[in-house]
Amino acid sequence: MKMLLCLCALRRAWGRLLVLALLLAGARPGYGQGPGPFQLVRARQRCMSLPLQVQRNLPIVQVWLNGAGPYNFLLDTGVASSLLLSPAVADSLHMPHGQDFRVMGAGGKPTGLQAYQAPRVRVGLGRRGQEAVAPAMALLVLNGDSLNLSGYVGLPVHGILGSELFQSFVAAFEGQAGGQERLVLTPPAAYRPPRSRRWAGLPLAIEGRKAYFTVPVRQVGDSAARPLKLLLDTGASHALSLETTSDPRLHLPAPGLPADLGHGLTGLVRGVLGRVATVELGRYRLPTVLTSFPNGADVHARTDVFRNGSVGYELLRRFRVVIDYPHRQLWLRRGLAFGEPFEHDMAGFDVLATGPTLHRYQVLGVVPGTPAAAAGLQDGDELLAVGILPVELLSLTQLTHLLRSTSGTVLHLIVRRPGGALHTASVRLERRI
Repeated sequence: MKMLLCLCALRRAWGRLLVLALLLAGARPGYGQGPGPFQLVRARQRCMSLPLQVQRNLPIVQVWLNGAGPYNFLLDTGVASSLLLSPAVADSLHMPHGQDFRVMGAGGKPTGLQAYQAPRVRVGLGRRGQEAVAPAMALLVLNGDSLNLSGYVGLPVHGILGSELFQSFVAAFEGQAGGQERLVLTPPAAYRPPRSRRWAGLPLAIEGRKAYFTVPVRQVGDSAARPLKLLLDTGASHALSLETTSDPRLHLPAPGLPADLGHGLTGLVRGVLGRVATVELGRYRLPTVLTSFPNGADVHARTDVFRNGSVGYELLRRFRVVIDYPHRQLWLRRGLAFGEPFEHDMAGFDVLATGPTLHRYQVLGVVPGTPAAAAGLQDGDELLAVGILPVELLSLTQLTHLLRSTSGTVLHLIVRRPGGALHTASVRLERRI
């Protein structure tokens, strides 16, 4: 008998928001609220460090499965159970085929997708997957990558690593000189919290194997901040998302920009993009934070844990971050990106990575009335060059930064139409919020 798997996925216009929530009706694969499945292989080792790629505000780590790899996995505190997005990988590694699930979208709508549980998968991290290991972890295998995370981030993404890792270790996201980031994993018994006053400590509530925290948020036009319960979501590329249906005192921003906030498994999610006046994170106060406000009708009714919204990696990347599930604590310290303004796409179109190497960039979602529309860009155009620079020399992250760099900047683009004709476009970036 097949179980029902409700997988609600929202992606902000192919590039600005990724929220993945996983609920299971019936048995949940994975682990409970106790210690996680990962352990350091060397008994006396106090911690381990591994490279962390951050592409379009999404953290990616390399994972070995049953001794094979590496495979790129999104590191996501917003997911209760880890996922494998490639059934071909599961088949090539001869993973056992366990219980079947039917994947349901928002509101219980059928998606046509299937999933199954692959029990007893050896999941490894570090050098050739031999530094930290979960010897027999359950993965959910989807029969197709309908999320197209690879096209979104511009490199192959094979899966999503969720709460199992954070239950096992205290996870520190550390920036390094030259822009290289690393993830430092420390067993809970060996971890010592920071003592410097430069660190802000926020208590976490672990509910349904996800982390929530409550912080004051002041909306534009309000005289005072109000405490809001927010999901800690490293797998979301936005800064802040608020659900106005969760509290009648939450209101849409003025000014706000009506926008298509993403594509779920069962259709488009609409809403408003705007700003809140301040977000207070302990001793740190962030002004004019870019915020998504999804329409209530397009937000999946969450019956597991109440929340007012979520905090994503666009906000978290401004800090050195320590996520401590075992001791129920979030630690934040001002990072190199702390003073950067929160900006949105100023061109009015999105980009999807395509082709065998994911270095062909397709124009998508040209918004009427924006600089991109005025310059004649069309959905389906292939972006060839920015100025004199061929786009194959740019990562998708670098290209995204160009599209939200400085209001008034003119980008000279060369695109190829679907029929093969070349078109030049001069796009003057415009801050619309």
